[in-house]
Amino acid sequence: MPYEKKAVHFGGGNIGRGFVAEFLHNSGFEVVFVDVMDSIIESLQKTPSYTVTEIGEDGERTFTIDHYRALNSKYEMAKVVEEIATADVVTCAVGPNILKFVAEPVAKALEARKLDYPIAVIACENAINATTTWRGFIEKYIEDKLNKDTLKDLDKRARFANSAIDRIVPHQGENPGLDVKIEKFFEWCVEQKPFENGGNKPEVKGIHYVDDLEPYIERKLFTVNTSHATAAYYGYNRKVAHIHEVLQDKELHDIVRGAVKETATLIVDKHGISTQEQDSYVESIITRISNPELKDQVERVGRAPLRKLSRKERFIGPAAQLVERGEKVDALLGAIEMAFRFQNVQGDEESAELAKILKSELSAEEVVAKVTGLEKAHGLFAKVALIVEKVRADSK
Repeated sequence: MPYEKKAVHFGGGNIGRGFVAEFLHNSGFEVVFVDVMDSIIESLQKTPSYTVTEIGEDGERTFTIDHYRALNSKYEMAKVVEEIATADVVTCAVGPNILKFVAEPVAKALEARKLDYPIAVIACENAINATTTWRGFIEKYIEDKLNKDTLKDLDKRARFANSAIDRIVPHQGENPGLDVKIEKFFEWCVEQKPFENGGNKPEVKGIHYVDDLEPYIERKLFTVNTSHATAAYYGYNRKVAHIHEVLQDKELHDIVRGAVKETATLIVDKHGISTQEQDSYVESIITRISNPELKDQVERVGRAPLRKLSRKERFIGPAAQLVERGEKVDALLGAIEMAFRFQNVQGDEESAELAKILKSELSAEEVVAKVTGLEKAHGLFAKVALIVEKVRADSK
C-alpha cells in the first residue's frame, strides 16, 4: 500500500524495531531505519517483514511489521540526510550517550529541508529531556559547520518534543533475528506544546500528548527504572541470575519495594499525584518486572552503571530531591551501594571504568563528584562518600 507519511528512526535495536517502529507502522508511516551496525541494516534490507510478539499476563499477541527501508549512515550519509529532509517525523532509540553522533544528519537535513511544514523530532530514550539534549547537539553542529541562518527559522524546519517511554524489552533469547519480544504494557508520553502554532503534531496511535511531561518522566524513571536497576544490582551482588528471580526472594522483593516506596513519596509530594494512584502504579511495575515471561538477566539490566549513577538518573536524581525535602533515602542508598559494586562485568565497559575509578588515587569525595555530579554542599554528597569508602574497603 502507498504510504504518504514517512518517519526516519535512528537505531535498529529492539526498542526501535519493537516499540517505536511498531507504533509508527500501525499509524500509517513508512519507517526508514538508520544505524551503523552492518548486520542489523543488512538484515532489514534483506527481510521484507519481521514479527513483534507482545507478552502479557493474558498470553501473547503477534504483529507483522513491514513497509520499511534501512540505511547505513556509515556509508550512505547523503541518502540519510535526504530521507530526513523529506520526512514527517524523526525519532531515535540509540542510548543517551549516542545522541551527539546522530546530530550531524539531522542538522544537514534541517538545512536542506524544503517542505512547508516542520519535521517532528522526538528522542525515545531512558533519560530526562533527551530531545532537548539532541537538539543542543544539532544546533551546535549547524552553528559550527553549516549555515548559521538555518537557526534563525528553525521552528519552521523542526519542532523538538521531549518524550517519556515505558516498555520493557526482555532478553530475546538465542538467534531471534529481527523478531522482537516485548511486554504488552506501554506508555509513550510526548509534550504537545512544541506542536502549537503550525507545529504539525504527528498522529501516532499510542502517543499520549501532555502539557507537562516532567511528572510522567520522573514517575517512570524513578519507579520503573529505579525498581528494575535496584533488582539488577542486588541480584548481581547476591548471584541471582534473573530479575524475576530477584523478586521471588522475599528479602530482595522487600528491598526493591523499599526503594520505590521512597521514590513514591517524591512523586506524590512533588507532582500532586495521589497516593492511591502512585501505589497502583508501583504495584503494576512490581508485577511487570516479576513476570517470568519477561525473563531478563541482571547483568543486562544493570549495564552502564556510570550513567545510572549520574546526577539526574534513577538513583541520585530522586535521592537528592528527597534529601532536599528532609525525607529518608535509606533504601536508595542501599541501591546506590550495590550499583557501585557492579564492577568489571563482562561485556560492559562502564562497569570496567567504574572499577578503575574506584581503584584510582582519587579521594572518596572526588569519586562522588566525578561519578554522580553531586555538589559537595549537597546533603546527599557525604552519604554517598561513605558508600564509596565502604565499597573500597571491602575490595581490599
